[in-house]
Amino acid sequence: MRKLTAIALSTVAAIAVTAFSASADDFKIGLSNGWVGSEWRTQMIEEAQAAAAKWKEKGHNVQVVVQSANVDVPGQIAHVRNFISEGVDAIIINPNSPTAFDPVFAQAKEAGILVISTDAEVSSPDALYVGIDQKAWGAAGAEWLAKTLNGKGNVVAINGVAGHPANEMRVAGYREVFQKYPDIKIVNEVNANWDQAQGQQAMQNLLATYPDLNGVWVQDGMAAGAWKSIMDAKKTDIAATGEIRKDFIDIWVKDKLNSGASVNPPGVMASALNVAVLMLQKKELKEPATAGQYKNAMYLPIPFIDSSNLEEVAKALDGKPGYYSYTSSLSIEDAEKLFK
Repeated sequence: MRKLTAIALSTVAAIAVTAFSASADDFKIGLSNGWVGSEWRTQMIEEAQAAAAKWKEKGHNVQVVVQSANVDVPGQIAHVRNFISEGVDAIIINPNSPTAFDPVFAQAKEAGILVISTDAEVSSPDALYVGIDQKAWGAAGAEWLAKTLNGKGNVVAINGVAGHPANEMRVAGYREVFQKYPDIKIVNEVNANWDQAQGQQAMQNLLATYPDLNGVWVQDGMAAGAWKSIMDAKKTDIAATGEIRKDFIDIWVKDKLNSGASVNPPGVMASALNVAVLMLQKKELKEPATAGQYKNAMYLPIPFIDSSNLEEVAKALDGKPGYYSYTSSLSIEDAEKLFK
């Protein structure tokens, strides 16, 4: 039998290593974002891409393919179909509907593709949700506001995109809390589509209509605008929820605003990606994802910002651009602890 030279042996070894890594650690993951109306969404995608890069540093080739555009539900379903045709290993989606994706997610499962939703839960039994509990997110801000108002007063709510699953769960969260406080009256609820300028205009209109307001429950993306109208009107006695963005945190610190904010970290998609990679490696969760209304959710912690930790948060954001949101995510090591 002919002896292999040292060069030949090294070549064979290299091919073997390459083949092994391609079969065991080479994953393509599709990221679908159906709305690009805020820097939060851009940061979400960037953090997911950074998470994929960290896997590469550990010797695992995780390629991400991004489809991010303002699309309606049929347009985002087309995203998923494109990913199926492309033969990705997993799809991570921030969905525009909780129920419309059931048929296409079933097609993805049939094709052997893992599906994880983030930021908004979905009803499909063929998908997993990794993200915060949006209802609890809404409830946390409402609880802060109710206690700050000593359980009584006139309150308005400025909500995001009507019908969006995350928005609807947040609304359910604050309504449930305020129902426990009979002396708190929700005098109006409006939608401002997670847009700062629309939030500012909505707040201006509400202040003109309800001059005796005591509190404002407003979501991220609009709170900075709402607070600008509050400050312009010199309504310093109003308590209102706030933003997790650096520019708003700076104003919060400078003007000592009476505010509190639930944190929906842009890192939720990065967390979902780390969970996806471990599942693609055939690892098994210690506890099945059975939380939520659809019994398919794995909930992440929800940080909260108020006067007790505002200075700490401001330090964490030091040097970041104004649009940057305070964030957190499951690191690879944190995600590994969830698996056997």
